[in-house]
Amino acid sequence: MFRESPRAPTQDGVLRAAGKIAAILPPTPLLPVEIGGVRVHAKCDNLQPIGAFKIRGAWHRLTDLTPEERAGGVIAVSSGNHAQGVAWAARELGIEAAIVMPADAPRVKLEATAALGAEIVLYDRAGGEDRDAIANALCDERGRILVHAYADPWVIEGQGSMGIEIAEQLGREPSRIVVCCGGGGLAAGLALACRDSAIVPVEPKGWDDVARSLQTGTIQRVEPGAPKTICDAIQTPSTAPVNFAVLRERCDPGVTVTDAQVRAAQRFAFAKLRLVVEPGGAAALAAALAGKVALDEHTVVTISGGNTDAADFARTLSTTD
Repeated sequence: MFRESPRAPTQDGVLRAAGKIAAILPPTPLLPVEIGGVRVHAKCDNLQPIGAFKIRGAWHRLTDLTPEERAGGVIAVSSGNHAQGVAWAARELGIEAAIVMPADAPRVKLEATAALGAEIVLYDRAGGEDRDAIANALCDERGRILVHAYADPWVIEGQGSMGIEIAEQLGREPSRIVVCCGGGGLAAGLALACRDSAIVPVEPKGWDDVARSLQTGTIQRVEPGAPKTICDAIQTPSTAPVNFAVLRERCDPGVTVTDAQVRAAQRFAFAKLRLVVEPGGAAALAAALAGKVALDEHTVVTISGGNTDAADFARTLSTTD
């Protein structure tokens, strides 16, 4: 169960977060790439220090903690990328961090999070354990602040800093942003940052709770027996009220992609952009390549993460579906 948000995320908050991010990190590249005869742009946040956009929301959230909150430490939930963002920010700020992570998370993400100094608390995702319930209990037990992977107004604003960078690099707001979507933190942040851009969320097939939520007007959960997906980074059971309040006002109907389409996008990014992209980070590119979204010269496609196991990535490159 999500804890009630203390406030709503705002565009002013996104702008403040963007200033904080710009003070410590250079903007990630916005690279031109041709898809179906149309030149679009890829925003490459897989090139962040932790290999994913999640560093943005984590930094904004942790730097806004009071001295008392910093002293108490934080709890986060993540399959790996947000975990590394929180662990990185916590290490830089001298804050204790514990991350609730699935036992079946990619080994590369578990090891990277531990290397950054965070405590890891494993849970059984396949067995149906509720990571949010575990995190909430730890917060109560230890007196810590919860830094949720997406259901947090500061995290949403921090992720939205990507949109501020995009508009500055493009010289205008994009016509549309095709965005990898799990819980909707990045999609909501981009919607706040770029008010004139269409926002198109892309989810794995069978994990389209955001798309169904937008279609029905009420928050939907992933249906029981959802298929396995290689997109662990965006494999979330449902969006949260704080995200949906933004998404339902601003997002276009979402689309889904198959694992085969995602792997094709990973190969495309490696061949055309010389980038290593994890499955969840390639979902938006997969949708663009599969012709599932309209494209024009002012379209931006997010490449949101690059934390993938080397052996799995090698197999993806060496095979075709």
